[in-house]
Amino acid sequence: MECLACDLKAHPERVPGGRIASRGGWIVEHCVGPLGVGTVVVKPVRHVVHLADLEAAESAVLGPLLAAVSRAVTAAQAESGEAAEQVYACLWSHAGRRPGHIHFVVQPVTAALMERFAAHGPELQLRMFETDEAPEPQAAAAAADRIRRHLA
Repeated sequence: MECLACDLKAHPERVPGGRIASRGGWIVEHCVGPLGVGTVVVKPVRHVVHLADLEAAESAVLGPLLAAVSRAVTAAQAESGEAAEQVYACLWSHAGRRPGHIHFVVQPVTAALMERFAAHGPELQLRMFETDEAPEPQAAAAAADRIRRHLA
C-alpha cells in the first residue's frame, strides 16, 4: 500500500509552501487535505504506524514540538487577520481503514469556520472532509511561510 506521508516526505515540493520544519525525527508541513488554510501535519520522519512504536528520542521531542507548532499556528492565524478560537491537535493514523503513517493534525479553528460548518471538534473535521475543499495552494503556501517564521 502506498504511503502519502512518505511520498510527501520524499517530495516536499508537492506540499504547499514545502517543508515548514524538521526537528528530532519529525516533519512539519501544511496539510494537503480539506482541513483549511493554516492546518499543518506533524509526522515522524520514519514510517511509524502505531504511536506505541515511537522511539524514546522521538517521543521526547513530540510534546514540546506539538506545543511549539500550536503556538506558531496560533500566531500565524492571528497575523492573517482572524484569530483562532482554538487550535486542535489530533492524531490521525488510518488510510483506507488500515493503520497508516501516524500524523498529528494541528488545525486553527475560528468562529467563522465553526459557523460555516455548524459544528466543532470531530464533527467539524468530518464536515470539512465531506465538502472535500482543499485550500488554494497559494493561500496554503503563504500560511506555511507565516508558520515557519513563527516556529523559527
